This record gives sequence, structure tokens and C-alpha cells, in this order.
Amino acid sequence: MPTKNPRLQVVLEKPLYTALASLAKRERVSMSLKARDLIREALENLEDLALVSIVEKRAQKPGKLISLEEVEAHLNKK
Repeated sequence: MPTKNPRLQVVLEKPLYTALASLAKRERVSMSLKARDLIREALENLEDLALVSIVEKRAQKPGKLISLEEVEAHLNKK
């Protein structure tokens, strides 16, 4: 059956496979769907960590603060 979504084949160690099967069964979803959701969550967590790192670096060297009026004026120029 053709599908619009790309496929991925993954080899798991037995304990990881068992854990994934258990989670999928408990939530009454397919193992494929559960694996997709877990991968999505892991990627979002990595993105959050990267953003925290950026914020921490910027906090060490704070820039000049600008007023709300200056922000609005800048936005209105566009």
C-alpha cells in the first residue's frame, strides 16, 4: 500500500523492544505510532535544550533594553 509518509526501519535491543511494546499496548496504539511519538518528544526535548543554551549565553551578555514604544515603532516601519 503506497503511503505519503517516509518509512524507517529500526533495530532494537530486546529490552527496548519489550518496553516499546508494553507502552504501545498500554496506550492501545501501534508500536510504530508509539515509536514515532517518542522520537518526536525526544527531538522536541533536544530543541528545548538548545534554546536554553542560547538563552543562557545571551543572559551572560545582556544587550541594551528597549521600550515597548521602540519595538512598536520598529514593527510599524515594516
